[in-house]
Amino acid sequence: MKIKSVQIHAIRLPLLRPFIVAYASYYEMPSIIVKIETDNGLIGYGESVPDQHVTGETWESTYALLIHNLIPAIIGEHPFAIERIHDLMNQCVYQAPAAKAAIDIACYDLMGKVAGQPVYHLLGGKYHPTLSLPYVLSILAPEIMAEEAKQAVASGFDSIKIKVGADLVTDIQRIRAVRDAVGPAIKLRVDANQGWVNRTNSLLALSQIEDCQIDWMEQPVVADDLEALADIRRQTTIPIMVDEGLLGPREMREVITKKAADKVNIKLMKCGGIYPASKLVHQAEMAGMECQIGSMPESSIGSAAGAHLSIAKKNIISNELAGPFIFAKDVGNLTCRGNQIILSDKPGLGIEVDEAVLAELTVMSEKIH
Repeated sequence: MKIKSVQIHAIRLPLLRPFIVAYASYYEMPSIIVKIETDNGLIGYGESVPDQHVTGETWESTYALLIHNLIPAIIGEHPFAIERIHDLMNQCVYQAPAAKAAIDIACYDLMGKVAGQPVYHLLGGKYHPTLSLPYVLSILAPEIMAEEAKQAVASGFDSIKIKVGADLVTDIQRIRAVRDAVGPAIKLRVDANQGWVNRTNSLLALSQIEDCQIDWMEQPVVADDLEALADIRRQTTIPIMVDEGLLGPREMREVITKKAADKVNIKLMKCGGIYPASKLVHQAEMAGMECQIGSMPESSIGSAAGAHLSIAKKNIISNELAGPFIFAKDVGNLTCRGNQIILSDKPGLGIEVDEAVLAELTVMSEKIH
């Protein structure tokens, strides 16, 4: 069995409401869907959602890189040869993890379909019985975020993630307003997405919310300042999670060496897909750090890939694979019941792709043989 051809679709996923984080506001999510076909007629789907603020990749650059470099390098390869495929991609281009993730995910979809097994069985089997989602709050006025959090809890969510990183004083008000609205029993996580910039701002803010029972504080400082992150960790009682500061194994080694975080947020788009993400999970486990699987966010395809990894690994204690549930239209059918992701036990990713919706959302498309 060999990879015969690859069709790519550059799409824009419409959001139900704006997704607002510290560094950008999104009104639609640009994504690239990859469709790998083998010489025996099997099809595997993958996805890339590049974020120029995190990995330096744009939607346009990723599309071009896949067409001209990465896809030609893997035509003729066996999709099970995932170590070789990653090495071939790494020889083609340095970094560019979101582009590589699309091919990686499609190969895992194919592997599962050939084996007749869901992807999580290829990753060690199902460890967790269920996958729970937090409700993610975009940056809005404190009172609006508080009301939205209250409604989320009423609908069945038992954990809330608060996006902050705009104005420091208002951020503190946001966190306090949400905690007051949901009560003490609801899990609360805070993510500044680098928006507090440096250790002075971060320590000031953290000192004001230490009584708010925060599960963890995610990426308060700029991504490449692991020294500051380590310093903050030493001076606060709130557990610290690294996100944008962790792409691949190089950063993971540095996080471990500097003791810069208590927990790590691994994203398939930051590290290059399921295969490299699995390695990061094992590195973190050896260092005694728990993991979260985050998202950019992706459609049902990329989200399902993250869900298969999440459910298979003991050391992954949370996920934020909410993409399919914030889009007005999706190319796949990953479903959610309340705050639970319902992961299919069908072979591969278990996602049925709606080709009509894919065609409707496609802005650019090309097939490479």
